[in-house]
Amino acid sequence: MVVNSLEVRELAYAYPDGTQALFGVDLTIGRGERVALLGPNGAGKTTLVMHLNGILTAGHGLVRVAGTEVRPGTLKEIRQRVGLVFQDPDDQLFMPTVRDDVAFGPANMGVKGEELERRVKNALDRVGMADRADRPPHHLSFGQRRRVAVATVLVMEPEILVLDEPSSNLDPAARRELAEILRSLDVTVLMVTHDLPYALELCERSLILSGGVIAADGPTRSLLADPALLAAHRLELPYGFAIPEGR
Repeated sequence: MVVNSLEVRELAYAYPDGTQALFGVDLTIGRGERVALLGPNGAGKTTLVMHLNGILTAGHGLVRVAGTEVRPGTLKEIRQRVGLVFQDPDDQLFMPTVRDDVAFGPANMGVKGEELERRVKNALDRVGMADRADRPPHHLSFGQRRRVAVATVLVMEPEILVLDEPSSNLDPAARRELAEILRSLDVTVLMVTHDLPYALELCERSLILSGGVIAADGPTRSLLADPALLAAHRLELPYGFAIPEGR
């Protein structure tokens, strides 16, 4: 039996002030897929992501991660399986050294000794930051800090990696380096982004969340090549950007 990385069924949610953010979201992401979640501000993207590891719990509907339903009794397991990488890496980096930051999560879960060292080394190797292990995070460039933030999640060996605006504030070289790292990972990726060219570069499939529902789901190239669809959901390609042939 094939178990998907993520299943969301009829997910609806209203905030305590009565604002309805999600109106019945349905989506499935298979193991190993890289999927972009697109949509205008206020579409419900952040609300949806906060349901994936139980920061918010469904008012209606359900979320399953690798077949396990997100509910109060499973949150410890779910939060190991769903790795969130925030838009600002400084929200995740607070220890004296890079190694300490990457080790913090698994050490807090009881991993120690050689197994902890193995996990930390592997995570830093995967993001190309092993040679910075003893550096204070605040001495690194912004792009390097974002890569370390990714390592702090990979070290938990998650089922799905969720990235919030991963390309924001990166210079072109750092943007390319991060793209190469994300392409190399053998983990399911959900990338929340307004950067449509980055979505095209990294994700064969995209979802458009608009008005609290999935308004479109298909090949990224096809969605981005539909000007009427983009306009209807307040999405825009950069001026002069053309969808490459054959993508």
